[in-house]
Amino acid sequence: MTAIENTALGRLEKEGRLLNAVFKGGTIKPGRFGFRGDVALKFQAQVADEKRPPDYSIEQVLTIAQDGEQTIPVLAGYLHSFAYLADVAGVLDGALSRDGSYFMFCNNIDLLAKYRVKLGNATFHVLPCDESTVWKEMMDLVGINKDDIKKLDSGGKLDYLLDGAKNLDLSYDEISYEDGLKRMEPVKNRNENRPV
Repeated sequence: MTAIENTALGRLEKEGRLLNAVFKGGTIKPGRFGFRGDVALKFQAQVADEKRPPDYSIEQVLTIAQDGEQTIPVLAGYLHSFAYLADVAGVLDGALSRDGSYFMFCNNIDLLAKYRVKLGNATFHVLPCDESTVWKEMMDLVGINKDDIKKLDSGGKLDYLLDGAKNLDLSYDEISYEDGLKRMEPVKNRNENRPV
């Protein structure tokens, strides 16, 4: 059984950043640890010992990490604002690699926009996400049918999807983070148009 401490996710776990886990444990690949949940980016100031939810996080994170490796090979998640990408690069500094595959679905970019943004030594594929989930978007992106994975357990499904994502060759236009900030749209209110 792979211990999270021996993977690139260990530091995030120690800092209390891995929240709302849907899955957190060894996958079917030997020496591999998988995580589905949120990664806190900015914590609220804590008063006494009260635990507060973070100001914002990478939500719906899908990631895996290998025992004994310093970096995360593949990670996908949702950002409520493109501007948070700088925080992602900061919080995950040292855990992302030049040849890793990183996908960020953003609430406030043009629905037809798809680009690559390099921050630190990592390159992020930035895609729009509207009324969908990271899991579903990644399934579509990789071209996996639900039937392909229905017999697998949670860890196996994560393995299958992220192994496919690692090999995607996406030649989106590369833009700078500053350019992305100029292009981003106002953040949409998630609760708008939802029945109360």
